[in-house]
Amino acid sequence: MIKVGIIGGAGYTAGELIRLLINHPDVEIKFINSSSNAGNKITDVHEGLYGETDLVFTDELPLDTIDVLFFCTAHGDTKKFMESHNVPEDLKIIDLSMDYRIKSDDHDFVYGLPELNRRTICQSKHVANPGCFATCIQLGLLPLAKHLMLNDDIMVNAITGSTGAGVKPGATSHFSWRNNNLSIYKPFAHQHVPEIKQSLKQLQNSFHSEIDFIPYRGDFPRGIFATIVVKTKVELEEIVKMYEEYYAEDSFTFVVDKNIDLKQVVNTNKCLIHLEKHGDKLLIVSCIDNLLKGASGQAVHNMNLMFNLEETVGLKLKPSAF
Repeated sequence: MIKVGIIGGAGYTAGELIRLLINHPDVEIKFINSSSNAGNKITDVHEGLYGETDLVFTDELPLDTIDVLFFCTAHGDTKKFMESHNVPEDLKIIDLSMDYRIKSDDHDFVYGLPELNRRTICQSKHVANPGCFATCIQLGLLPLAKHLMLNDDIMVNAITGSTGAGVKPGATSHFSWRNNNLSIYKPFAHQHVPEIKQSLKQLQNSFHSEIDFIPYRGDFPRGIFATIVVKTKVELEEIVKMYEEYYAEDSFTFVVDKNIDLKQVVNTNKCLIHLEKHGDKLLIVSCIDNLLKGASGQAVHNMNLMFNLEETVGLKLKPSAF
């Protein structure tokens, strides 16, 4: 059994991670750390887990009792923890924050997008889980980068559910504001753009184009639906073949010939991609569940790879669908 610890156990991503891990046949959760909830039952916070676990939050950190540590912490907190604690040398770490996503000589974290770095993840000790928007958008673009086809600016519009803002209430996540409403935020300046560019450049070294990304807040709780427009004269049939070949060995990313919708992926670790050609413009539609494929599901996928398990273990999930 893989012995697991979780730090930052009270948020949405932690709740999803706990749900996945308590049902994972090869995992035993040793502790879930949350200073503000120490002593409380997990189900006091994650009420959807009633009847599934008797675990209790702790403020202790018995790092010597686990094989892998998940960070579900606020951005900046993982780095502070790593710098201030004596972390066992052989402890595997999966960080769901953005602290280590950008490659640097200052750390050894590998960017944890399996569809891009599967082999490296399998051999890694420290993995930085990608951002949710970044995952959805990259999966829509990676095959084009592999074929050196990203030579013009890329237009992206993507809408995310309210859980993407985190569990802490705020003005733009308040039900009475968010319901039946739509708004944009951080246009052209979203924090996930650098990691997207990093991945595209990994496959296409000549990539220097702009990613004109407009994020939207949706009036639904979970999911990301992205539309991407790229200029190309290549025929659609050839492009579809490129995508199918690129994702042929991947267990969670699928190219669909019919138009797609968000409910097909919500509550799953899947990414669905649909392609259309309109003149010289390629329309790429990509959708994921922001809390699963965009966070906790991908983290479990990375854990499976790091421990040489079949990658779909614990992740065969039913979509909401209707």
